[in-house]
Amino acid sequence: MAADAGGFDDPSAEVLAEAAASFGLLASSARLHLMWALSQGESDVTHLADRVGGALPAVSQHLAKLKLAGLVRSRREGRRQVYYVDDPDIVTVVRVMVGQLTARSQHASASVRRLYETGG
Repeated sequence: MAADAGGFDDPSAEVLAEAAASFGLLASSARLHLMWALSQGESDVTHLADRVGGALPAVSQHLAKLKLAGLVRSRREGRRQVYYVDDPDIVTVVRVMVGQLTARSQHASASVRRLYETGG
């Protein structure tokens, strides 16, 4: 039986392993950038490679890993393979994390600018 911590049961070992694997895949800045881009809407490999500044073969490999892990899906449209995130929870996690870190970075930059402007 899982321990009760603050009213929540501990997740099972299987759930923790699955979460760790997903976070491990997102630990790559290239894959995280792809997930960020896909959280904005579906896209094909060529557009994603242009957007994230990666080589087409490397982006394809990253997408293949994300697809195998079940974080993204794809469908064929003619000759194009279109990728999308089919899990709104993953989109939420990516948006919250990137959004929070962006806000912190902007806040820190603003603090440094104010310090510089005041001569401190």
